Amino acid sequence: MKLAASRALYAYWSQMRGARSAPERDDIDPGAIRGLLADTFILEFAPHSGFPFRIVGARTGALFQRELRGEPFLALWRARDRDEIRAVLAAVADEAQPFLIGASAAPEGVRPIDVEVLLLPLRHHGATHARVLGCCAPGAAPLWLGLLEVDGLALLTLRALGRRDDDSMATLDASAAAKDFGRAPQPIRRGAFFVHSPGR
Repeated sequence: MKLAASRALYAYWSQMRGARSAPERDDIDPGAIRGLLADTFILEFAPHSGFPFRIVGARTGALFQRELRGEPFLALWRARDRDEIRAVLAAVADEAQPFLIGASAAPEGVRPIDVEVLLLPLRHHGATHARVLGCCAPGAAPLWLGLLEVDGLALLTLRALGRRDDDSMATLDASAAAKDFGRAPQPIRRGAFFVHSPGR
């Protein structure tokens, strides 16, 4: 995970999960992740409806230039990527498997930016096929963000996350990361590489 928002939400979700395969929806306290809420969403697990948004953060809405609540998550993706995203969401619910998706997005005719999409299983009253917690975080803050609508998310990479990822972030304090996310240094892309500058 390259972005602070993804790392912090995953660390918080892992903390709430404990030894279980997934936490309950009621375990998630918005106040504990208030610094991440602009990039956070909750989906209803309803494949026939395209996995509609139940809750969606303001920055994600700004990326697509519209209110997304009630809209299908699948509609945000290019048509050719939707079957794969549908299969990923099925694995999130069927296997309680978290996924990290690398994507790109841009308005038509504008250079794209990288976007990290994190999908985390949630139980709802014990049911595993009910809710999905997620994060949609842009890797940069371009001048057009909030002014122009992106032309859809393009799938680039997929990664299933496991318990080893929990261990690698054991020292990350979720609440501190949430509070400091807006001030976190952003990586600069140089060809196929990301250059991370140390914070001042």
